[in-house]
Amino acid sequence: MSTDVPDPSHTTGDGPEPRPMTRAEARALREAAEAAQPTQAEAPVPAEASAPASPSGPPIPTPSTPLSSEELPVGYAAPEPTKASSHPRSSRRFLLLFASVLGVLAVVVGALSAVSLVQGPRLASVQVDPSGAVEASGSRLILTANQALAPIDESQVSIEPDVPFTIDSTGRALGVRFTVPLHDDTVYTVRVDDVTGVGGGPSAVLETEFRTPKTHIFLLQRSVDGDDKIFRTDLTGQKAVAVYQHPQIDDFRATANELIVAVEDGGTSSLIAMDRDGKNERELPLPGVGYVSTLQVSDRGGLVGYTFTDKNLSATQGRASVLATQSLRDANAEPQLIEIGGEPASIASWEFVPDAAAVLFVDFDGTLSLDDRSGDAGPQTLGLAQSIQALSRGTYTAIIERTEGLFVLDLADGAEEPLALSVPDFGTPVGITLYPGGELRHVIARDAGGLPTGQAIIRVDDDGAAQPLFEVSSTDSIVQSCASPSGRYAAVSVAPDLLNNPYDRSLLPMPETVQTHLIEIATGEELVVLAGFDTSWCAKGPRR
Repeated sequence: MSTDVPDPSHTTGDGPEPRPMTRAEARALREAAEAAQPTQAEAPVPAEASAPASPSGPPIPTPSTPLSSEELPVGYAAPEPTKASSHPRSSRRFLLLFASVLGVLAVVVGALSAVSLVQGPRLASVQVDPSGAVEASGSRLILTANQALAPIDESQVSIEPDVPFTIDSTGRALGVRFTVPLHDDTVYTVRVDDVTGVGGGPSAVLETEFRTPKTHIFLLQRSVDGDDKIFRTDLTGQKAVAVYQHPQIDDFRATANELIVAVEDGGTSSLIAMDRDGKNERELPLPGVGYVSTLQVSDRGGLVGYTFTDKNLSATQGRASVLATQSLRDANAEPQLIEIGGEPASIASWEFVPDAAAVLFVDFDGTLSLDDRSGDAGPQTLGLAQSIQALSRGTYTAIIERTEGLFVLDLADGAEEPLALSVPDFGTPVGITLYPGGELRHVIARDAGGLPTGQAIIRVDDDGAAQPLFEVSSTDSIVQSCASPSGRYAAVSVAPDLLNNPYDRSLLPMPETVQTHLIEIATGEELVVLAGFDTSWCAKGPRR
C-alpha cells in the first residue's frame, strides 16, 4: 500500500481539498505534544499535591492546568486524583501526637484526683466585705471549696475573736453570716473543722482570715456666728474633714451610702439626701410645709422616717407629730403617713426596728404598736406604754417603759419579762442603749431631797454585772449616749456648765457648747474629746 499523501496544493471547488494525515505526520504530532508538557523541574507543585512516584518508571508529571480527554496525547493515562490530607506519614504523625496529649492529660487528671482524695476539700476562694461588716449586722463571709461539700454543722465553725453567727451551705459554698457588726481594725480568723467532700474521703480544715478597717464617724458642729457643719473624722480627731455645711442644721443620720440631713430654710424644715462625701444633693419631698423632728433611718429597709408637724397648726386644723416614712431607693417616692383607724396618728415616741423595715411607736393615746412598712397589714397593737427605751440589733427585742416599770419585749411573739436589775444596782435608768454583749444605762444620782447630784453612764454586761463607764458632776448634763455598731466604743455627749451654757435658736435647740467623749467600752479608756454631738453611731437624736 502506498504511503504517499495527496499534494496539499491540490484543490477542488473554491479552496484546498482536505486530505488524510499520514502515520508519519500523526507520530510527529504526538511526539511534539509530549515534548510540550512541562517536566517536574519546569513546573514543580507542592509536596502535598504531587502524586507518589511509580515504582516501575519515572514520575508522571502533573499539569498545572488539567487537560480534557480530547487534549491528552494518544496513549496517555491520567493518574487517579489524590487528597492532600491523606499523606500516610502526616496522618501517622498527627495520631501519635494526639495520643501523647491524651496520655499526659490522663496522667495529670489522675494525679490531681489522687491528691484530692488524699488531702480532702481545699479552699478555692473567699468573699467578704470587711468595711460593710463593721457598719452593720448581717454581713456574710463565703468560703468556696474545690469540690462539693458534705453537710456542715454550726459546731464545726469557730471564729476568733468570738462573734455570734449563723451558717448556710450548698454545693461547694459555705456562707457564714455575722449576726452583729464586727470590731474595727481587727483580724478575724474563721475556721471550719472536719470538712469532707460529698462523696466521702478524708476530712480537711478550711481556714481564712481578714482584717477590718479602722472606723470613722460623722459628727455635727453647730456654730453661733457661722455655718453649721457635719464632719467626718477618725477616732483621733486629727483627720476631720467637713463634708457638708448649712446655715442651720437641725439633725442628720447616716446610712451605708448616704447622709440624710434636716435643715431649716425660711423658718421651716427641708430634708436633703446626699452622698457620704456631701456630693449629689437632692431634696426629699415632705408631707407639706412644716417641721421635721426625730429623724431616723433604716439602712436594711432603705427607709427614712421622721415626725412632721404642719406650720399652720391650730386647735382645729393641721397635723401634729405625724409619723412619715419614705423610700431612699426610689427617687420619686413620696412620704407615707402611718395611720390608725384611717387617720394619721400623732406619735409621742418611735424607733425603726434594726435590720427590718418596721417601726415601733407609742401614739398620743399611749398605745404601743408595731407596723411593718414593707407590707399593708397596718399597725399591730402591743398594749400600753409610756416610752420606748431601746431596740436590740439582731435579736428583734425592745426595752419599753410601762407604768409598771421597764420590760424586755420580744417583738416576734409578744412575750415580755421585767428588765433585770444590774449588780450592783445603780437605779432606774432614764435612757438605755443596747449593743452586742451588753447595755449602756444613763442614770441620775439624787440626794435625799430628790435633787440631782450627778449623772453616769453604766456599762452592764449580758450577765448583769455593772460598773460605771463615765460620770459627770451636777453642773454638767449628759445629753446623748450611743454605742458603736459592734459595741466596742461609746460616744457620750456632754453639755458642760449647763447653767452658763445657753441654748441655740434651732428648731431643735441644743446648748451652744457640747462635747463628745469617745470611750473604749471594755477598758473604760477615753480615746478623745471632740467638739460636737449627734455621732453617726446614734439611731436617733439627743435628748433635749
